[in-house]
Amino acid sequence: METSSFTSAIILLILVTDPLGNIPLFIGLLRQVDPARRRRIIIREVFFAFLLLLFFLLCGQKVLDLMHLTDTSLGIAGGVILFLIALKMVFPHPEGSFGHQVHGEPFLVPLAIPFIAGPSAIATVLLLVSREPNRMWEWIAALTVAMLVSAVVLGFAEKIADFLGEQVTMAFERLMGLILTAIAIEMLLAGIQKFIHQIGHG
Repeated sequence: METSSFTSAIILLILVTDPLGNIPLFIGLLRQVDPARRRRIIIREVFFAFLLLLFFLLCGQKVLDLMHLTDTSLGIAGGVILFLIALKMVFPHPEGSFGHQVHGEPFLVPLAIPFIAGPSAIATVLLLVSREPNRMWEWIAALTVAMLVSAVVLGFAEKIADFLGEQVTMAFERLMGLILTAIAIEMLLAGIQKFIHQIGHG
């Protein structure tokens, strides 16, 4: 995945933020919250996640330069992280990805971070901007669309869960996990190939 189209960037960001897979997590964590406040909390948490990912999108290249990291190492690391996240989607833990409960109204953690803006999402935006920084406005637009999709899906989480049912939701989750696995392997192989090429010309 040396280059990404606008559409593929949106799809990738939706996959790594995983709004459909987050439905049962959000329902469980917001069960104790007043139903009138749930949608506002979801919008707030999605907005926080958007701001965090936007920060890494805008300042990610400076962070990489400061830490002397190349897009090759980032591609390999991002591929590994995406692969691990994809495995959790294909083989979900019965208690959720992080296996803990939050009492009271959640704020920032764990809904915005790491359920939406997790390591895989951060690695993805860093990878996009490090490979093609001249397309910054496209990546911002793609991130905005992906976050809007998350907000809509999670805002109607209970209705979607009731309509689809647990089995169908789990099937979609695993299907997205399989797609993300293929993307992760492609990123990993591309990073390894570029690393070998650099060694050969070093």
